[in-house]
Amino acid sequence: MTPFTTMTGVAAPLPMINVDTDMIIPKQFLKTIKRTGLGINLFHEMRYADDGSEAGDFVLNRPAWRHATILVAGANFGCGSSREHAPWALLDFGIRCIIAPSFADIFYNNCFKNGILPVVLPQADVDKVMDDAMRGANATVTVDLEAQEIRGPDGGVIRFDIDPFRKHCLLNGLDDIGLTLQHAPAIDAYEETLRKARPWLIGA
Repeated sequence: MTPFTTMTGVAAPLPMINVDTDMIIPKQFLKTIKRTGLGINLFHEMRYADDGSEAGDFVLNRPAWRHATILVAGANFGCGSSREHAPWALLDFGIRCIIAPSFADIFYNNCFKNGILPVVLPQADVDKVMDDAMRGANATVTVDLEAQEIRGPDGGVIRFDIDPFRKHCLLNGLDDIGLTLQHAPAIDAYEETLRKARPWLIGA
């Protein structure tokens, strides 16, 4: 998993509440188990017209936000079914940070497992970042995980809280597999002891 430390990029404004996982990545695109290739279908029903052409009024189709790496959204983002394809699609598009007043619990947890930083802020602070995002590519936003700060284009700073363990995992690029591999020497030592004491259990 790619570590998240400090990122400066364009923030896309999506001032919608209750954006569910079916809106993020519709069910017809869930046939794959690969984490790549889903970005093109992110927000499919809002990004594309019935004939497959881009809907020009959707924020991620507009030139100023086409390469956004931060998404500023409304409350209860990621609600609905617990599909892990939702953070996969966001990450594949290029979104590494989502800022909102609240998130659905399962989606929130899945973000951390896939290298996305979900930031929970009071509505008043979300409104400030949303205002910066509305200005497009001329106003970049910096998200500093180590300092737990969001810095706006005009020098404003908003601090955010995050669980220390989740912060550690993101800073070091550790998903569940990475966390397990940190204990590889202990695992190897246990397996060697088991191999000598009870070889019939492991076929050696």
